[in-house]
Amino acid sequence: MTSPTSPALRERLARDLESARGRTLLLTDHDDPVLLAQHTPLLSPLVWDLAHIGQQEDLWLLRAGDGRREGLLPPDVEALYDAFTHPRAGRARLPLLPPVEARAFCREVRGRVLDRLERLGPDDDPFDFAMVVSHEQQHDETMLQALALRPGAALLGPGTPLPAGRPGVAGSSVAVPGGPFLLGVDPAAEPFSLDNERPAHWVDVPAFHIGRVPVTNAEFASFVTDGGYRTPRWWSDRGWQHRCAAGLERPEFWGPDGTRVRFGVEEDLPPDEPVQHVTFFEAEAYAAWAGARLPTEVEWEKAAAWDPATGRRRRYPWGSAEPTHELANLGGAALRPAPVGAYPQGASAYGAEQLLGDVWEWTSSPFRPWPGFRPMLYADYSAPFFGGDYRVLRGGAWSVAPSVIRPSFRNWDHPIRRQIFSGIRLAWDDAPGAR
Repeated sequence: MTSPTSPALRERLARDLESARGRTLLLTDHDDPVLLAQHTPLLSPLVWDLAHIGQQEDLWLLRAGDGRREGLLPPDVEALYDAFTHPRAGRARLPLLPPVEARAFCREVRGRVLDRLERLGPDDDPFDFAMVVSHEQQHDETMLQALALRPGAALLGPGTPLPAGRPGVAGSSVAVPGGPFLLGVDPAAEPFSLDNERPAHWVDVPAFHIGRVPVTNAEFASFVTDGGYRTPRWWSDRGWQHRCAAGLERPEFWGPDGTRVRFGVEEDLPPDEPVQHVTFFEAEAYAAWAGARLPTEVEWEKAAAWDPATGRRRRYPWGSAEPTHELANLGGAALRPAPVGAYPQGASAYGAEQLLGDVWEWTSSPFRPWPGFRPMLYADYSAPFFGGDYRVLRGGAWSVAPSVIRPSFRNWDHPIRRQIFSGIRLAWDDAPGAR
């Protein structure tokens, strides 16, 4: 195993830090009014995210997480970037650092962080560097969500090209036989995994089927056309109450005429692209209409990571190779999911495709700790959210950095949220009948 302070690992961490920062700067390379505006109460002004990224890097990599130690910002300014103290909806009213000062602050922090990285000793654990990379990449994703919701002309361009899909995969499923598998990971296998992914432990899972690919726009459009949003029997009681209260009629960004507007671009709905921007309640209702259900997160992870031929986990659905453009749609450059069937080389051992990238996939599972959970050095990352009204999403969307995603990664959000790049993969207890 590579030692914590090997030159190769230091170089990798430096690359990951630089990749995350390059993405942050690209997403905030806009005029001040764009950065200062609150485009939705659900998300922060971009300038808040920018300075918060630097503030957390200062806290965890320069002060070892000790908020009592003096940071590079005055205490009253640093307090503005406490995510638990200041809810997102009110952050635009705070006396935030102007964009030019926020950028300068981030540069100063990063220079000192790279100096510290070079000085890592033989007994130093580099986990805090990986945690900070993950944190910045997660904020880059929320900034993409804000830019998707921002009204006005396009700022990000059309996105990079994606491979073509292939016919015949939408609506199909693969079988996952029953039996035990190793759920979760340990530091030895994934040293940069987060606390809610640990520890690895054996679980027994009954046989099930799971969708080969995510549900497409065309499939979901059939639910809309069939009156799915007007038929209470497909919805849970809470889901129907929310649908009525929020006036939901179709996924976020969809128009009534078969078009959508995202990132300031109006276009026809691509029929073979995974549907995205749906709530848990919409996903649940679609699944009921389709004669299916949502997978549990345990089922999802088994379908993604377990190799029954070897009796071991794969690091990624396709094996041990790092993600590439031939295996998954990650990194955010495309600005959209790839058509289903675009990544046959990325299939899991059971034949499920596009499990990493494209859309976050709602599961039926509430967010709970695995047995033996222990909080990491950032103790408030997961623990405050256990037991709340959250549902787990798996897989990572097109917006997620390849350096931070893995089959054990657990995302979570409220079941009413759909600004996230969320989609659907179906599951069945028995062999499904095609609809």
